[in-house]
Amino acid sequence: MAEFTLELNEDQKQVRDWLHGFAAEVIRPAASEWDEREETPWPVIQEAAKVGIYSLDFYAQQFFDPTGLGIPVAMEELFWGDAGIALSIVGTGLAAVGVLANGTEEQIGTWIPQMYGDADDVKLAAFCSSEPDAGSDVASMRTRAVYDAAKDEWVLNGTKTWATNGGIANVHVVVAVVDAELGSKGHASFIVPPDTPGLSQGQKFKKHGIRASHTAEVVLEDVRVPGSCLLGGKEKLDERLARARERAKSGGERVKNAAMATFEASRPAVGAMAVGTARAAYEVALDYAKTRTQFGRPIIDNQGIAFQLADMRTRIDAARLLVWRASWMATTNKPFTSAEGSMSKLYASETAKQVTAQAVQILGGNGFTREYPVERMHRDAAIYTIFEGTSEIQRLVIARTLSGMPIR
Repeated sequence: MAEFTLELNEDQKQVRDWLHGFAAEVIRPAASEWDEREETPWPVIQEAAKVGIYSLDFYAQQFFDPTGLGIPVAMEELFWGDAGIALSIVGTGLAAVGVLANGTEEQIGTWIPQMYGDADDVKLAAFCSSEPDAGSDVASMRTRAVYDAAKDEWVLNGTKTWATNGGIANVHVVVAVVDAELGSKGHASFIVPPDTPGLSQGQKFKKHGIRASHTAEVVLEDVRVPGSCLLGGKEKLDERLARARERAKSGGERVKNAAMATFEASRPAVGAMAVGTARAAYEVALDYAKTRTQFGRPIIDNQGIAFQLADMRTRIDAARLLVWRASWMATTNKPFTSAEGSMSKLYASETAKQVTAQAVQILGGNGFTREYPVERMHRDAAIYTIFEGTSEIQRLVIARTLSGMPIR
């Protein structure tokens, strides 16, 4: 019988320590500057590409780790460094996951390498799903994709929002409606190649947190892409739409749409990001509490502070375990019968918000200033309960899965 263990193997430990070193030596020293500039940290991304962190090979190795822990370990360490810069480094990964979740082997081999480029010519990719009137409510999506059979091309029109790397990416993955009558089941994903006419950047958002990550609208005006850019291919799409129509008539089982397949695969990774930010804030608060003196003794000598730190560490460790469980289940093809992916994202996200708020409180007035990093970490943590499915949506998914009821 195989021995049960939660200990990382030697290869995983080496990767973890390597990433931790990069986060400590390259990401953290640059974090405050790029947060203030609110710009994509190209020098850091290029350095990550130079050492092999921003590369297809690195993410493939972590993605195919047989234990499932490669990606969450990597995400935790990078986001321990800084959430904004880390998201700039890993943002391309969401688009890559979109291709992996929905594309053919040929599409995967063709497009994912173009999303990263190489150390001498770094590329970016963007995943475009949310819209001004369709965030959590994916059924309200308005971006349309119409097939032009004469030219074997798809014509895309609409506006996407909240797109990481949107407009500055070399490759965009766009989710669009191909059959409006089917609601969210009538969606498909498309590759928009570099320099495709009709795609432009709309508004760039000035954000509360993760300000070193570029977030913008993507405008699609009569964007034509070859038929081969439909992820999964038209034959597979037609079959899926036919099944969805039949199931809609009979009231049968639900069919996952293209965006949800991507988010389901990425939720534990987002949970790991949140764990990294929470851990970073906790460590700052712990060190501060041990060295800050009031009334002649370190403030950690007070139960009010010590108990907060105990709770913070407990929540962080619990969140990590939920993330690791979901990641292991996904890798070993075990179904999320209790919405374990959503559980991991929900708990880790809420933990990041709570722990960073407690860190600010422990540092007192210093925690409220930009001289200390917990202020930035607290701002950054707010995003985890919002993007890739809000906490409310995660609770809805969990409740529906557990009950089998169409809870609204």
